[in-house]
Amino acid sequence: MNEGSLHAALKTRYAERGSKEEFELEGFVVDIRSGEGIVEIQTGSFGAMGSKLDRLLPDHQVLVVHPIARRITLARKGMADRRSPKRGRLHDLFDELVSIPTLIDHPNFSLEVVMVDERRVKVHDPSLRRRRGGWRTVDRQLLDVVATHRFESADDLMAFLPDDLPETFTTADICAEQPFGRPTAQKIAYCLRALDKIAVVDRGRTGYRYVLTGDTAA
Repeated sequence: MNEGSLHAALKTRYAERGSKEEFELEGFVVDIRSGEGIVEIQTGSFGAMGSKLDRLLPDHQVLVVHPIARRITLARKGMADRRSPKRGRLHDLFDELVSIPTLIDHPNFSLEVVMVDERRVKVHDPSLRRRRGGWRTVDRQLLDVVATHRFESADDLMAFLPDDLPETFTTADICAEQPFGRPTAQKIAYCLRALDKIAVVDRGRTGYRYVLTGDTAA
């Protein structure tokens, strides 16, 4: 099944005694099935899980485990390993969550983000010379688990909003003094709007203006 090293390491970490791995269920192969439900290790796009989750969630508890690389060590044949300048942050989860924003509020769905240090093995690929510097990642290897963060409802995502938001606000207000920029703030707003945690009141020269809604604003 072309399972990568990072995926395999996390699957081993989350497997419990008596659990079944690579188990066929509802026409899909799930990573782990235990007495507590299903665990899916998702190292790639959340969008690829859409049909599987639609089938499983009505009858099964599903925990999606998603790694984000805090530090990346690059390994290239014939070269010494070196540290990548790229560093993942927890808010990077919104890069994927925009594909399935409303599922975070499904009673059978939960998401665990695992902050990891990883080693990426790359090979030279002439077809990529004009992109990615000509190197293609062929494996991701787990070096260390730094922290885990569990998200089980839309309320858990509200922590990404500043405490001092004005009554009406824009995505510029969301990312002010935050460790992320406007594109991430727009993804946060998209998800929270889909979850009815914020609502659009109008659109100005600086973009949409939002308000908190319902119990959120209380």
